[in-house]
Amino acid sequence: MNQMTRREVVGATLGTLAIRAGAQSPNDQIGASVIGVGGMGHGHVERLVARDDVRIVSICDVDQANAERAGQTVNKARGTTPRLIEDFRTVLEDKDVEAVIVATPHHWHAPIAVRAMQAGKDVYIEKPASHVFREGRLLVEAARKYGRIVQHGTQMRSSEVTKRADELLKQGVIGEVKMSKAWNCQRHEHRQPVSDTPVPPGVNYDLWVGPAQFDGTFNPNRYNRNWNWYRAFGNGDIGGDGPHDIDLARWGLGVETHPVRITAHGSRIDLEGIREFPDNMSVAYQYEEGKVLLYEDRGWTPYGLHGFDSGNAFYGTEGYMIFSRRGYFQVYLGKGEIKGPGMAQGPTGHPEHMYNFLDCVRTREQPVANAEVAHLSCGLVHLGEIAYRAGRVLHFDPSKERFVGDSDADKLLTKEYREPWTMPDPV
Repeated sequence: MNQMTRREVVGATLGTLAIRAGAQSPNDQIGASVIGVGGMGHGHVERLVARDDVRIVSICDVDQANAERAGQTVNKARGTTPRLIEDFRTVLEDKDVEAVIVATPHHWHAPIAVRAMQAGKDVYIEKPASHVFREGRLLVEAARKYGRIVQHGTQMRSSEVTKRADELLKQGVIGEVKMSKAWNCQRHEHRQPVSDTPVPPGVNYDLWVGPAQFDGTFNPNRYNRNWNWYRAFGNGDIGGDGPHDIDLARWGLGVETHPVRITAHGSRIDLEGIREFPDNMSVAYQYEEGKVLLYEDRGWTPYGLHGFDSGNAFYGTEGYMIFSRRGYFQVYLGKGEIKGPGMAQGPTGHPEHMYNFLDCVRTREQPVANAEVAHLSCGLVHLGEIAYRAGRVLHFDPSKERFVGDSDADKLLTKEYREPWTMPDPV
C-alpha cells in the first residue's frame, strides 16, 4: 500500500470541496440550522458555510454570546446573518429548515433529535447520540418511522485513513480479528468546589438544563465545558472522547450486535477536584461469538499508548493493527514483522462526514454512521458505565435489550425526565 503524503491529503480534500461547493441557486440549497454552537457546533457552522449548496437558516443557542459569535462567522463568509434563536422549538417549527445539526450537551442530544425527526427534519447528532441506552433505540425507531436521515458525529467513519485500513482488514491481512481495544489517555484537570452564583447574563439556564433534574441553582462547575463530569448532563470520559474510539473498536472487530457480558472497573487514582466519574476506567465486553472488545481510559496521564492519546488495536489470528483517529495505522504480522509503510497524517474526516450527511439528505441513502450504527456503539458507552456503577458482572440480552435477571441494572438503561421534556416514544 502506498503512503498518502500530507500534500496529497490536503489536495484531495480541497478538490472535494471545490466540486461540492459549486454555485447553487437558493432553491437548490439545503436549509440548515445548528443547535448548540458553544464548541463543536461552531466548527460545524464553519464546515457548512464552505458549501454553497447549504443555506444556514438559523443559529440556535441558549447562550446569546455563543449564538452571536456563530452568526458573525456566517456573516463573514456569506454577507448575511442567519436568524439567532434561543429556543430550539422555534427551529423545528420553521419549514425552511430541512436539516438540523445537534451539538448541545449530551442530555439534550436525543430529545432534540427525536423531536426534529417528528417535525420532518434530517439530523446530524454529535456523539454520543444518546445520554442513556434507551434513547439510542428511540433514535433508531424514530428514523424508521419518520423516514429521516440520521448521521452520528463519529467523524473517523468518513476518513480516508479508516477506508484504507478497512480495505486491509477485509482482505484478511491480520487474519480473523478476535479482539479489539480502544483507549483514551489524557491529563485532565478538575475544578475545585465553588459557590453557586447568579445565572450569567444572556443565558437561559432553565432551558439549558431542560430534561435534567434541576434544583433551581446555577453553579459554574456544572456549565460551560465542564458539564460532562456530571451524570445529569454528560457521560464522563467514556462518553466524552470515548465514543470515537469505542466506535472504531467495534468497527474493527466486525460485530453488529450488542455484547452479552460486561465487566468494568474504575476508581480515583490521582486527580483532585469535583466530578461524578472516575479518573480511570477499564471495561471488557464479550460477544456471543466469543469476540472481545476492551476499553481503557486514564484521565491522569500526560502520555498515550503506542504513541497516541486516543487509539485502537485490532488483534487477529495472523497479526495486529495499531490504529489511531489522529490519522495513522500500522500492521504487524507474526512475531513483530511490519507489514507495509502504514499510513500517517491522514485526514480525520470532519468535513467529509458532514458532507456525507448532506449528500444523503439529497439522495435519501443511508449515511456511514446512521442511527443503528450510533446505537450499537453508544450502547457500549452506557453498558460500560452501568457495569461500573453496578460493580458486578452483567449479562445482557441483545435482542430484548435488557439485562438477564437484573432489574436493578435495567433501571439504569433509562432515566427520569423533567417535565415538560419527557422523551418522545415513536413506537
